Amino acid sequence: MTKRVYLSAILIVQCSILFAQVKLRENMFIEKLPNGLDVLVVEDNSTPLATVMITFKAGPFTETPQTNGLSALYQNMIFRANKDYSTSLDLRFSADRLGMELMNTSGTEECTKAFFTLPKINIDTGLVFMNNCIRYPKIDIDDLEKEKQADENQLLGKESNPFYTLNIATLHHLWGNQFYRKLPIGNREAIHSATRQLLIDSVKNKYYYPNNALLIVAGDVNHEAVFKKVRAIYGSWKSSISDPFKKWPVAELKPLKKADYFIVESQLARTPILAISWQGPDTRNDVHSTYAADVFSYIMNQNSSRLSKALIQSGLALRVNVNYLTLKRVGPITITIVPNPEKVKECIQEIKKQIALMDSDDYVTDEQIATAKRILEIHQIREEEITTDYVHVLSFWWASASINYFMTYNDNLKKITRGDLQAYVRRYIKEKPFCAGLLTGPGQKAGLNVESFFTANN
Repeated sequence: MTKRVYLSAILIVQCSILFAQVKLRENMFIEKLPNGLDVLVVEDNSTPLATVMITFKAGPFTETPQTNGLSALYQNMIFRANKDYSTSLDLRFSADRLGMELMNTSGTEECTKAFFTLPKINIDTGLVFMNNCIRYPKIDIDDLEKEKQADENQLLGKESNPFYTLNIATLHHLWGNQFYRKLPIGNREAIHSATRQLLIDSVKNKYYYPNNALLIVAGDVNHEAVFKKVRAIYGSWKSSISDPFKKWPVAELKPLKKADYFIVESQLARTPILAISWQGPDTRNDVHSTYAADVFSYIMNQNSSRLSKALIQSGLALRVNVNYLTLKRVGPITITIVPNPEKVKECIQEIKKQIALMDSDDYVTDEQIATAKRILEIHQIREEEITTDYVHVLSFWWASASINYFMTYNDNLKKITRGDLQAYVRRYIKEKPFCAGLLTGPGQKAGLNVESFFTANN
């Protein structure tokens, strides 16, 4: 046995031991190739289809102000031309012949992904197709300009929503000069000035390696056959010489130091919108609080919650939503409120009062806690029903936590107590630095006289 084969055999054994600790469903199977590629197979014979998705730990959290948006831009280029298809048109014709549907790319703050669904009979060819798209993209200059324009159109679409104005302002105030690390769509200047070489240097050559990727094959497939085929196709893909995140360390996000109030105006806004945000827990440093955050958010969003009664049923607000996004690098907590335009001041005063009460013993009931756990459990079960959607859920958790985090989610959710909810509120919300922004429409700012009550001194 050669040294290379011997080391590969050791790695396979080590990976088998590691994955043996992962609690998978009966129809799920996982394997790590010697080059570090994680391969997850989900068997579902309900329809004769198969979905192929590859995910990388890349995105805005790895970018700089000069490269913000390039991860998404590069990802969009992989379904253009490559070594087997000289033009995008050739690639699309091949995809049509294979019966592909939903061929697309997407991403979040902490991952980028490419995926398609096709008839199960074409799964082997589909795996080759994805391999060539990922490993050998052509990045044609004309195609790059088309993608830039597509990104511009997407950005224009987002800017047509007045809430986007509030969201961007919130990112600036909550994350300071690191706001771009929470902005997957990127910024115009970086995208417009992107070159082929810059894409390769800042994205492909840094993060597009098998030891930083997850390949999911889900649908009417046999896991043993898939693993065999993946080894043959992707086994020659060379891993990075060193861990990308050790070679290019990602800086920690800076904590918010004090309360920060701001007002933004939009010509498109028809009613005021209030957003209050905190820096919450993450899956690296406080996993337990991420479960508490989900339970607490669910309870707050119910009509029976004290928050809803105090704001909506009292007539102070038209809508209120509490949201926490689980991430590996600081997930945000946000309370979004549509206040009664005639009672904005009173609404803000009441939300401050409610925040001060959120850790009290009687703020939530035992029944609310039990119901939240049960509904969240049901929600996860429903996520598994449609395989073409389920792959997105799995890829998100692989990047932002781990597959095991998701598989043990309900078990850990059941352990959450009232004390955990109180600890979560005290650690991340009550009397903690936050940013609060109010979106107003044309003329509303003066009419509401918001400066008289929406200031850092109040």
